[in-house]
Amino acid sequence: MEAYRAKEIADSPDIIIVSYLGVPVFIEHVNVGAGTARIHPLDNPEEEQTVPVDVLSEQMDDEFDVPLL
Repeated sequence: MEAYRAKEIADSPDIIIVSYLGVPVFIEHVNVGAGTARIHPLDNPEEEQTVPVDVLSEQMDDEFDVPLL
């Protein structure tokens, strides 16, 4: 992921699924100049870490299996 997209996601009021090494995370803050993001796993908000934004991946809607009704 690019730093500017990570910042858009962090600033967005919408829920956008992002993962770090397969783990769903919340982006707290993005340092565009450094190319890093402060994140925490959705299931453990106390476990914050700073990671390079290029290891984050955005999940697209079509990546989820949605049953047809």
